[in-house]
Amino acid sequence: MAKFKVLSKQNNSDMCFVCGMSNKYGVKAMFYNCENEAGEKVLLTVLQPQEEFQSYPGRMHGGIASALLDEAMGRAVQVENPDMWGVTMDLCVKYRKPTPLDKTLYMETKIAKISSRAFEGEGYLFTEYGTKLVTATARFIILPPDKISAEVLDEKNWYLVPEELPEFIETP
Repeated sequence: MAKFKVLSKQNNSDMCFVCGMSNKYGVKAMFYNCENEAGEKVLLTVLQPQEEFQSYPGRMHGGIASALLDEAMGRAVQVENPDMWGVTMDLCVKYRKPTPLDKTLYMETKIAKISSRAFEGEGYLFTEYGTKLVTATARFIILPPDKISAEVLDEKNWYLVPEELPEFIETP
């Protein structure tokens, strides 16, 4: 069991595949800026997979797992730099165990390195008892602020989903 202290919540959008709340084919993942048990600032992602994400019966497709970790690592930079955005430069994924579709899933991601032009993320997808199912690392080019316009980050495309934030999130 892992325990994460919740610091704040990150925004969602309407149609993003990973966080889009109106995307009927999407994951609808929720992202929380947290502090893990080691005192590190991390992004904790919570999601419930759907049968549409299936590869083999009862198992999540590896491409979906890869997309989830890509999104979460890219967002991890916003735990401490909320106005920073990145575009994936490369992604390395290792599949360790089959990812079930019938359990709540979690991702813990963090920034391993940051420079003036890029940042590197690392993280893993897990379920019960912290068993790592998929691990990943990635590099992201920092997107200049003028590339993200106010029209893109309007109330429909970037907003907080109402929720009373828990003080802690404990994973099974």
